[in-house]
Amino acid sequence: MKINLIQAKSIFTKSGLPGADWVINPYNGCLFGCMYCYAAQIARWKHPSEKWGTYLDVKINAPELLKKELVNLEKRLKTKDFGSVLFSSVTDPYVGMEAKYQITRKCLEVLADFGYEGSIGIQTKSPLVTKDIDILKKLKKVAVGFTVTTLDDAVSRFLEVKAPSVSSRIDALRELHINGVSTYAFVGPILPYFINTEQKINELLDKLQEVGVDEVWFEHINLSPITKARLYQYLKKEAPKLIPFFDLSDTEDYREKLEKIIQKAMKGRGLKIGLGKVIYHRKLPKKKK
Repeated sequence: MKINLIQAKSIFTKSGLPGADWVINPYNGCLFGCMYCYAAQIARWKHPSEKWGTYLDVKINAPELLKKELVNLEKRLKTKDFGSVLFSSVTDPYVGMEAKYQITRKCLEVLADFGYEGSIGIQTKSPLVTKDIDILKKLKKVAVGFTVTTLDDAVSRFLEVKAPSVSSRIDALRELHINGVSTYAFVGPILPYFINTEQKINELLDKLQEVGVDEVWFEHINLSPITKARLYQYLKKEAPKLIPFFDLSDTEDYREKLEKIIQKAMKGRGLKIGLGKVIYHRKLPKKKK
């Protein structure tokens, strides 16, 4: 594991992601090493020879830089509502080293002290976020989301490697809800074989509702070439029998069938679905050739 302390040039950056106008990435890289992570291919430009999950760049000047950027934007826009901001797009803001460096916490404190009026979303796999409930309560519009791709700790350990167990994430969602913090779940990617049946999706939604989740986001698995190569290299070694199931997921037919299952499972629950649809990032062939 390699930890690099770096000086960021910018921290409050424009986003091309759906549902987020801005992103704050307190770190580059991620030590969780999830095998399906699309960020691994983005990070390769800065760390071309290093394996995803083995390095972390800590943006030690991020809080001070954020303070300056917010003030400059306020002067230009004459408002404290710059739209929605997401922690984070290419890292987990509560990766384990956050306990030491507290870059995310300090950035949240900056936003709270500034009186930020836009909505703030925090996307994580780590219960460490519960240590910041005191700061979260000071923010006007904040929601904490946990990635929940399964309810089985063995499955999360298999594909999410060093990430905290999914059961600990469920417990954290419950704790946040009890403390009055709005929560959501991010079911992304929707895992082929493991979580793509009506029964499994209903079981997942039942549990999420039980712990007080307000909204659920769904995202189809993104098997773009670099992500797919990394994932399949791992599957060939650890569980080759799963590869045909992932292959079948890479078609429009599969997406359409899965979306019908999700729509049926969500009906009558009173849960919002993020963006009102299941997210995908690339067009696919109708059927597998």
